[in-house]
Amino acid sequence: MENSGVMKGGDGPDSYFRNSKMQGNAIDQIKSLLIDGIVDSLELQKELQVFSVADLGCSVGPNTFKSVNSIVEAVKRKCGTGVPVPEFHIFFNDLVNNDFNTLFKALPCDRQYMAAGVPGSFYGRLFPKSSINLMNSSFSLHWLRKVPEDVEKRDTPFWNKGRITYARSSAQVVEAFRSQFYNDMKDFLNARSEELAPGGILTILMPCRPQGTSPSESIGIQFPEYLADALADMANEGIISEDVIDSFNLPLYFPSASEMKEIATSCNNHLSIEKLVYHPTPISLANFDKNVNCSHVRAAVEPALCQHFSPQVVDEIFKRYPDKLENFVKTPHFSELLETGGNLFVLLKRSGAP
Repeated sequence: MENSGVMKGGDGPDSYFRNSKMQGNAIDQIKSLLIDGIVDSLELQKELQVFSVADLGCSVGPNTFKSVNSIVEAVKRKCGTGVPVPEFHIFFNDLVNNDFNTLFKALPCDRQYMAAGVPGSFYGRLFPKSSINLMNSSFSLHWLRKVPEDVEKRDTPFWNKGRITYARSSAQVVEAFRSQFYNDMKDFLNARSEELAPGGILTILMPCRPQGTSPSESIGIQFPEYLADALADMANEGIISEDVIDSFNLPLYFPSASEMKEIATSCNNHLSIEKLVYHPTPISLANFDKNVNCSHVRAAVEPALCQHFSPQVVDEIFKRYPDKLENFVKTPHFSELLETGGNLFVLLKRSGAP
C-alpha cells in the first residue's frame, strides 16, 4: 500500500499538476513563517560549500518548487552580506511510482540549485547520516504508510465495512487509524533525526483539524468519504460487489496540533520543536465549487482507487461524486464543519549527534 499516496501524474486535466492550487495557496500563506523560521532557527556551518535540501513527498509540481524557492531565499537571507552563499543541492523525494518525468520536465529554467530525484518511502531512511541541512514536507504526512491492518479484518469491532475512511466509522476504527498515524510519524521523525546535519531543521506543512475536535470532526476527511456513497450506489446497481468495496480503505489521517506535539516530544529523536502554528482555513459556502473540489480529490486519490478498482469503475465513481458533494453541502453537518479546515506548520531543529 505504500504506493497509494502517489498523486495522479502527467499534466492533463485530472492531474495533480493541474489540480493542487489549494495546496499551493496554503504554501503561499505560510511563506513568511517558513522564511522567518529558517532565518531564526537554522545553524549554518562555517565555510559550508554545499547546502543540501530534501523535499519529502514532492509529487509532480508545481508546489514543490514554491517551497524550494522559499527555502533558497531564506538561506540566502541567513547568510547575510559578506558571507559566501553555498551552492544548493535539492533532493526531490517521493514514492517509486511517482511521476518523476513530469516533475523534472517542469523544473524552472531559472532555478538556483542542482536537482536530483530520490525514490522511496520517507517513513524509512533515505539519506546518509547527518547529510541534509534542511528537510521539508508539504501536504504529504497525512498519507499513512498503509491502511491499518485491523480495519480490514472481517467480523471484528475494527472492520470498516462499507466505508473508505474513518469519517463515519466506529471508535475502534478511528483508534486504528490514529495508532497507525502515531507509529508512522515516529518512524518518520526518527529517520529525519539521523539524516539531518547538526543544527539543521525540518519543516512540515500538513492538513490539520482544530484543537478540541474529534478525528471525524474535520472537513478534510469528509470529502473523500463521500466517494464511498458513490460506490455504495454502484453496488446496489450491481456494477461492483460489496466485498470489493469492503476491502478498500484510504490510508489518510488528519491530526490535531496537540497530537503532533505529543509525537514530536515523545520520540527521543534529537528534534526539538521551534515552531508549531495552526493556520485555520475555513471554507466559504458561497465560494464552494463542487467540480473544483472533485478535481482536487480525484488528483489525490485516483491512483489509490486504480490500484483496487478497474479504470472504468474509477471513471464511474467520479461521474457520480460531484452530486454526492452537492448533497453533502446541503446538509446541516456541512455547515457545522465549515470552520474545521486548517493546516499546521511545524519547524523542528536537530541538536546533537543521534
